[in-house]
Amino acid sequence: MKTLDDLDVGGRRVLVRVDFNVPLQDGAITDDTRIRGALPTLRELREKGAAQVVLVSHLGRPKGAPDPRYSLAPVAARLSELLGTDVAFGDDAPSDAELVLLENIRFEPGETKNDPELARRLAARADVYVDDAFGAAHRAHASTDGVAHLLPHAAGRLLQREVETLTGILADPRRPFVAVVGGAKVTDKIGVLRRFLEVADRVLIGGAMAFPFLRAQGHAVGASLCAADDVEAARGLVGDDKLGLPVDLVLGREFSADTETRELDGVDVPDGWMGLDIGPRSAQLYAQEIAGAGTVCWNGPMGAFELAPFAAGTKAVAEAVAASPATTVVGGGDSVAAVVQFGLSDQVDHVSTGGGASLELIEGKQLPGVEALS
Repeated sequence: MKTLDDLDVGGRRVLVRVDFNVPLQDGAITDDTRIRGALPTLRELREKGAAQVVLVSHLGRPKGAPDPRYSLAPVAARLSELLGTDVAFGDDAPSDAELVLLENIRFEPGETKNDPELARRLAARADVYVDDAFGAAHRAHASTDGVAHLLPHAAGRLLQREVETLTGILADPRRPFVAVVGGAKVTDKIGVLRRFLEVADRVLIGGAMAFPFLRAQGHAVGASLCAADDVEAARGLVGDDKLGLPVDLVLGREFSADTETRELDGVDVPDGWMGLDIGPRSAQLYAQEIAGAGTVCWNGPMGAFELAPFAAGTKAVAEAVAASPATTVVGGGDSVAAVVQFGLSDQVDHVSTGGGASLELIEGKQLPGVEALS
């Protein structure tokens, strides 16, 4: 994969695909992690004398038409603050502006179709192309794939670090390698689970995806989230002795912060209750495994951490990862949100900005946005 070390940008216009798909609430950015992640590449391009840097990003899913809810205007304002310089905004920004952020590329219907004409229009804005949007690298879109075939190209520092870190821990991890996997559906992460069971020494399961595994073992799951296809997928993995499952749970009557709760010493969930977090013994066992690891990769929360009564398991894992002397990698939107929420992101070696992209890379799939830079 070509990097900035292989690309001459001095005096040239540089088109940079970034991932500024940040969460917004009432028009305000609630987490600027992805914007901050692009800063090293943008600063390096300016230091190396790029004549102009034109940024392309998506935000949300506006369905190929302008939608003010998904405008990147707040992002331009925040980026100006972080860089300490003016960022011109919009497709009609002044041609002599040193730094330009175009409006949401997904306002263009041709973006997700990898339309050659849109790719040509983007390429016409620049002399070289840099892709720093790891979060969109698993999509073959006009701004991630099409334009890369039309200009001299390279990976930005964020994308480079993501690929090198994730492939590195899979190819040559410090042992023992502990993977912690949570989230909702087993079928969504079945490829990731299989890959971790191949390369890791322990794979610890939490979140709603624990219940299909428990059900496959013959345990009662009550009203817990547990689809038949997830149980079937889990059934093929439950015999692996690398697999670690919860030994106790925190239950709720319903998915609500105000619901009746109880701790369950065991994993057979009574009727009328749903499991919404791993229990304190499970959290302690998982934390001990993480503390003794050489490499830790965490993807997916241990429970409904956004609800205060069910946040303890995820917090315990986050704190264990932050305190571990291991090489630590956190990926997946909810896991990243958790370490940010608990103020621990600065204590993790690598916080991935890619949700689906990181999962596909771990599975061993080819990422179009990465392949286009080879």
